[in-house]
Amino acid sequence: MLPLRPADTLTLVHQDDRLLVADKPAGLLCVPGRGPAGADNLAARVQVRCPDALVVHRLDMATSGLVLFGRGAATQRALSIAFAERQMDKRYEAVVAGLLADEAGEVDLPLGPDWPNRPRQQVDRAAGKPSVTRWQVLARDAAAGSTRLALQPLTGRTHQLRLHLAAIGHPILGDALYATPAALAAAPRLLLHACRLAWQDTHGDHAFHSPAPF
Repeated sequence: MLPLRPADTLTLVHQDDRLLVADKPAGLLCVPGRGPAGADNLAARVQVRCPDALVVHRLDMATSGLVLFGRGAATQRALSIAFAERQMDKRYEAVVAGLLADEAGEVDLPLGPDWPNRPRQQVDRAAGKPSVTRWQVLARDAAAGSTRLALQPLTGRTHQLRLHLAAIGHPILGDALYATPAALAAAPRLLLHACRLAWQDTHGDHAFHSPAPF
């Protein structure tokens, strides 16, 4: 994982009196973690500027991109309900190992915790929760043997994108949990970025974008 630079303090994509959208760097926790190292996290950085900002959803520590905050408990609750009811359009960009033959597709594999190997998850056809990911090819790099994908998770399971892609034989480069040794060594960080977040509510249409930094 690349170390965070001093300049990587806080990048805000949007801020108003109801909500805030931050662009999280890879390697930073979304919320407080264990021990002294967990004290530095995106929520803490945001709350220095906006003490009433409450995180609505989370990204893995290794994933970069857009994270939504509600200003106050009522707004956070409303936005959290919208996430739970799948009213949010979430899009990601990733670079994966191998050259996918098709231009687009869908992964429909149930996922659940791999208890002996936490925090890993696993495909669990017996007891896993339904999990669906749509993908589309953005570009292929034949020389590097990799493919850049646009990803749309239709469900929100832990490590869903990472595990779904690994399960179809195309792990995300730099993935310390699910990649092959060669795919892990191919990138200095997990090449997964939350690039778009959009929804509609009584306050209008909302759409935010962050280009992938890789």
